[in-house]
Amino acid sequence: IFGIQDGAQKFLNYGFHGAVITTILASITWQLAASAFPIAFLNNPLTYILLVVALFLEWTGLCSGAWVLARVMKSAMGIQYDEVYVGTPEDRMANNHADKEM
Repeated sequence: IFGIQDGAQKFLNYGFHGAVITTILASITWQLAASAFPIAFLNNPLTYILLVVALFLEWTGLCSGAWVLARVMKSAMGIQYDEVYVGTPEDRMANNHADKEM
């Protein structure tokens, strides 16, 4: 895609660059701001609200239990992998149901 080399495209397909960018923007930036201006950061009312929301979310256990809930829902609802519903790429090619070109 975009005329880049195959090796570079394989690297982009891993999604590692997105994880690095997310880590930098969503985590480290706020830590640097808090360490550079601790009093201003702690005196901000938004910080307190976000802290209360984060602690409540942690208390509920929702984040740690999300994968367990997904597994329970998969079993309860009989949800299967996509290959069961749409077939494997080889099956789609054999039945002339190829992927759409973008």
